[in-house]
Amino acid sequence: QVQLVESGGGLVQAGGSLRLSCAASGGTFSSYNMGWFRQAPGNEREFVAAISWSGGTTYYADSVKGRFTISRDNAKNTVYLQMNSLKPEDTAGYYCAAADLRTRGWVVRASERYDYWGQGTQVTVSS
Repeated sequence: QVQLVESGGGLVQAGGSLRLSCAASGGTFSSYNMGWFRQAPGNEREFVAAISWSGGTTYYADSVKGRFTISRDNAKNTVYLQMNSLKPEDTAGYYCAAADLRTRGWVVRASERYDYWGQGTQVTVSS
């Protein structure tokens, strides 16, 4: 069983930056591909970014490409989401998720293929 805990959310002005962290415990972190999703009130959960177990492959939603960067530190069991040039439409709860590569393979957008989820951290971008 893997536990995921997000941190780093907050209130920021448009154009600002935030760095989200997701700390994992209870499993072999390097066995998991990781993803970030977000959900705003009244909206469906939306894929943001994904990273392979080694960090060698990343994938981004078009809406964040060029502004957000996903990375991971397997020694620290942590995945990060660096968010720059934030816009009010980035306001949402942000969730990290883990997909066991041994059973799921490379998972990107399909939220139903992720095995574990964190509780989320709120990001609010003011205009």
